[in-house]
Amino acid sequence: MQTLPLVTHSALDKTVAWRKGTAISVEKFLMDATYLAALLPHSKHVLNICRDRYQFTVGLAAAIISNKVSLLPPTHTPEMVQQLQAFSAEVFCLHDNDYCDIALPCLRYPMVMPEHRLECNAANMTIPQIDVQQLVAVVFTSGSTGAPIPHSKSWGSLVQNVQAQAERLGLIADGNYSIVGTIPPQHMYGFESTVLLPLQSGNALSSAQPFYPVDICSALEATPSPRLLVSTPLHLRLLLEAELKLPQLAIVLSATAPLSTSLAHKVEASCKAPLLEIYGSTETGQIATRRTAQAVEWQLFPGVQLTQRGENLWAEGGHVELPVPLNDIIEPAGTAHFLLHGRKRDLINIAGKRSSLANLNHHLNAIEGVIDGAFFMPDEVSYDHVTRLSACVVAPSLTASTLLTALRVRIDPVFLPRPLLFVESLPRNSTGKLPRDALQKLIATYMNQDVNGIIPGLKIPP
Repeated sequence: MQTLPLVTHSALDKTVAWRKGTAISVEKFLMDATYLAALLPHSKHVLNICRDRYQFTVGLAAAIISNKVSLLPPTHTPEMVQQLQAFSAEVFCLHDNDYCDIALPCLRYPMVMPEHRLECNAANMTIPQIDVQQLVAVVFTSGSTGAPIPHSKSWGSLVQNVQAQAERLGLIADGNYSIVGTIPPQHMYGFESTVLLPLQSGNALSSAQPFYPVDICSALEATPSPRLLVSTPLHLRLLLEAELKLPQLAIVLSATAPLSTSLAHKVEASCKAPLLEIYGSTETGQIATRRTAQAVEWQLFPGVQLTQRGENLWAEGGHVELPVPLNDIIEPAGTAHFLLHGRKRDLINIAGKRSSLANLNHHLNAIEGVIDGAFFMPDEVSYDHVTRLSACVVAPSLTASTLLTALRVRIDPVFLPRPLLFVESLPRNSTGKLPRDALQKLIATYMNQDVNGIIPGLKIPP
């Protein structure tokens, strides 16, 4: 049986996490995980919704050493919880809230962890070795029918993935990096880059989950350098717009949404650190990176290959356990590099002219005065059989005529949005993504109202 360690830190007194300005050693982490493991119910599956990143990681470790499987769905809505119950009738919820409204048997993360425990001390403690074949997580994606699709993750594939990431980032084993993330640990990107990466590179995670710019700065200040910020284009853009003094950074990571070259340049100039963008998916995990300010091509992780099968490109090899079809428009550039042209479902063809939602969104958000914006393409065609794009924009200093004039310079007139809706904010989730159904509901709310009605968060453009 081949095994890999739960953590790769060279000694038990090494720092594995920072929580509220306090260093947590590997020894303390293992003691906490062992104690929590003894409290877990006998059920096989656990829904770990702990917001504190350290407590989430302890819960993950406790599940792994108990041979339990962590379920990581995209949301925690009542409907999703019911679907998890259909997947596993005995699933239970681990949380760190004073009140948890998840309709499952619940276990609260212990408020206080005993410091001295029988049969668990530094004298007899060893780092657990985990079977590489052990199933440790099931990550869900939203299926076309609404039912979540499970994707199993073994310990070996996850470790191979994040160790390849550590090598690509140049993280030195036991290099004392502090890794701060703005995305939840339950998200695949956050799971890999803010939980597994520090555990498998000998570095330390931050327990914080900051969202607003001032909180991001505070979380960074609470950890020692060198610092690595794991974030998204949305968080990075808001951080720059806040014009706050940033603590020194060594590396910035971005994922979950396309990152423009202009924003990449601004981030590198402001943070005085290289910014690397990650490409991947829930199905594959991360498979490529690029330094967006310097290159348009993506570089695959070692061992990962792109193979043409029919009309689709498939990712396979390396940490990817089974071949996975990619849902993006990809142009191979040799065996180890490729160009990314957007998602297949984002392709638009109007009157014989082609574009993509990603391209249109890029031009919309590049207009000075636009804080946030997104195009939307309806499922159905209009009565004249011509698709009418709409767009929502957060731009309190602009008028509709000014914005449309700026768009005409950047995009073909056939792609101009009809209607153009001015809103107070877009319904982005905690990772900065804008779910299509949420944008569709926002637009429907406006379109179903009388033009003279008052609609919260919306105004008719002048």
